Amino acid sequence: QVQLVESGGGLVQPGGSLRLSCAASGIFFSIYTMGWYRQAPGKQRELVANINTNRFTNYADSVKGRFTISRDNVKSTVYLQMNSLKPEDTAVYYCNALHLGTSNYWGQGTQVTVSS
Repeated sequence: QVQLVESGGGLVQPGGSLRLSCAASGIFFSIYTMGWYRQAPGKQRELVANINTNRFTNYADSVKGRFTISRDNVKSTVYLQMNSLKPEDTAVYYCNALHLGTSNYWGQGTQVTVSS
């Protein structure tokens, strides 16, 4: 059974930082491209960042320079370090595992709220 379990969300003030974690089980983690997506109320889910098997990273323009994605293949965990958070970063953040376009798994999501 595949599980992606996110943690690390919460309430933070503008300018603050959070680190999200996503622990994977039931998959051969190292062969998956791992990503973070987010969905704000009334908006479509959007890609925040992803990291492939060669650790090549890709970021949405809105988070470049503020967010950093990384992975630990030994722990089967992907991280999203979020700095200089803005109110517009408020959303539910979802972890994604993708392999060659054939296997696509999602976590249950973790709420991030940026507010004073």
